[in-house]
Amino acid sequence: MTQHFDADVAIVGYGPTGVTAALTLARHGVSAVAFERDRDIYPRARAVTVNDWTMRILQSLGIGERIAKVIEPQRALRWVTYDGTEIMRVEHPPSALGPGPRFYNIYQPVMEAELRACAAEHGDLIDVRYGAEVTGLEQDADGVTVTTTDAATGEARTVRARYAIGADGGGSATRAMIGSRLDGDTIDVQWIVIDCRVKRWWPDRDFLTFWSDGKRPVVDIALSAGNHRWEIPLAPHETEADFASEDDVWPLLKALGVTTDDVSIHQWAFYRHHTRMADTWRSGRVFLAGDAAHLMPPWAGAGMQTGMRDAHNLGWKMARVLKGELDESWLGTYETERRPNAAFYTGLAVGLGRVIKQEATPAEIEEMNRVPEGTVTPFEPPLIAPPVLEAGWIRGPVGDASIVGRMVPQPVAGDTAGRMARLDDLLGDGFVLLGADTDPAGLLTADERAAWDALGARYIAIRPKTAYTRGPDELVDLDEVLLPWLARYGVRAVAVRPDRFVAAADVSGLAVPA
Repeated sequence: MTQHFDADVAIVGYGPTGVTAALTLARHGVSAVAFERDRDIYPRARAVTVNDWTMRILQSLGIGERIAKVIEPQRALRWVTYDGTEIMRVEHPPSALGPGPRFYNIYQPVMEAELRACAAEHGDLIDVRYGAEVTGLEQDADGVTVTTTDAATGEARTVRARYAIGADGGGSATRAMIGSRLDGDTIDVQWIVIDCRVKRWWPDRDFLTFWSDGKRPVVDIALSAGNHRWEIPLAPHETEADFASEDDVWPLLKALGVTTDDVSIHQWAFYRHHTRMADTWRSGRVFLAGDAAHLMPPWAGAGMQTGMRDAHNLGWKMARVLKGELDESWLGTYETERRPNAAFYTGLAVGLGRVIKQEATPAEIEEMNRVPEGTVTPFEPPLIAPPVLEAGWIRGPVGDASIVGRMVPQPVAGDTAGRMARLDDLLGDGFVLLGADTDPAGLLTADERAAWDALGARYIAIRPKTAYTRGPDELVDLDEVLLPWLARYGVRAVAVRPDRFVAAADVSGLAVPA
């Protein structure tokens, strides 16, 4: 008996994580129905930054240039004390992953509106139902039945999908429905977030500044679209009721030297820091992503981005499984790959928080600033270093001296017809093997070639710009980035996944990872 499905995937929650999931699925021709309890975008800026990894994901979705127009480059990070002593600084070098800087400042309501506008252009594949609260999830061997209640009318409806993604935030109902436990802690300190409109420029406004202090540490950050934010912890004797009006809030800013000549207060809100992770991100055909799966302090600026990366990782795999291009076992790699990265950024946020709250010892700060010697991979502070897969669908060792698990750089390259473009735009969106001035297919056994062919892989030789191309499946390393990068790790060829992570290299075997 043929079953009816209203959509391929049901998405619970339509914030940045949910929208990214929908866009990723639609990019591959897979339909989604999304349920969002609130009819309007949350008006307060929660996330404040995105980096080049996230922008590369948006580029892969065909919307990178549109999002770049509503965000702004970030200058650098610094940690300073109230007496002006700089404890630590992280400068942002040019990105290796795309055309822009490493980090951008955002104003989340504006960026989120643009993400939704991009998704709305896929109306044939993305059905968004606002004002619909998910009140039930039932799954069987073939699919998931989602029950929703209309917030305005109370009307109950059911929708049938093959899979479901819970992207419904820290208070996730989806997580509760699948019996996943949220482990970790919530720090019992309340913070006030003050969003302001900028009225004039002041010195070093474009630094993301962490004012380090044991009692009153402050996050001071320029947001895009003429906004600025301060995040300030309340003292033990202070409560939300003490800041009921603008007149109550202003003394906090004036204590930092901010005046009514500089800004006007737009809005303020209160929150607590969480360090929590779900014990499982999957139950059968239902998956968790974003804050539904993990909550982290804000110090690494990675909370929203980690959710968007979850959604992209799960989305491209789920789409290919639904289209019959990948085996369903691929879905088991989602949590394997994403959990370590979420844990990494959580730990990084906790460590950076210790610096801003003056809890870190001088020895700990010195260790954070230490540059290791004798590394194969040029050292960059963990906060800005390009991403690395620690586990999952990869073959071979990971670590400093290995190329496996690293994200391939994205310089400008040329094709045999003379077209010049960013690497990803020339590679397409599938699996590809890249050879260093050699045809990578020539390094494969017959069985290895058959396995990569089954995944629809392309085989491309990267030629130096000082040489002639010899055939159609070649690219020219115009920026002289790719060939030196491959040579650094002593490899002749690599297998690259659709998300641009290296899955295998000839030095440890180019067979399709198990």
